[in-house]
Amino acid sequence: MALGDFTLFQWKSKETREKEAKAYAEWAFPHGQRQRDKLEALMKELKPKESVQFLMMGYLTTKELYERYLEKMELSEKALDFMINDEKKYKQIVRKHEMTTYLALVIADAEIGEECEYPPADEIRLRIEDLEKLRRRRGR
Repeated sequence: MALGDFTLFQWKSKETREKEAKAYAEWAFPHGQRQRDKLEALMKELKPKESVQFLMMGYLTTKELYERYLEKMELSEKALDFMINDEKKYKQIVRKHEMTTYLALVIADAEIGEECEYPPADEIRLRIEDLEKLRRRRGR
């Protein structure tokens, strides 16, 4: 199920729902449970007071949005700029000023290989700061 695909009544067979859930899990975590576990640990290190479920919801939403923008805009810098500076559009899903945190995680996730070695939390924090600077330059 993708962002915006929610419907109150879903008339799908159990097999179809399971197939869709598996496809979504493969998209979200192409390297499997090991990737998910490492990403969750990194999230908890960055935001220890937040629940992993809440963080994962924001992360997956941001990942999907970012990929949609990349498809339309083809330049990652342009997609980043648009998402950072148009966050009001997503405030129901991602809290204000959290987009940069999720974007930093999405970018880090895109850079890992099968070994699932994420950068340390301090490096992610630096990436978040860089994204925040981009937002401030635009006066937001």
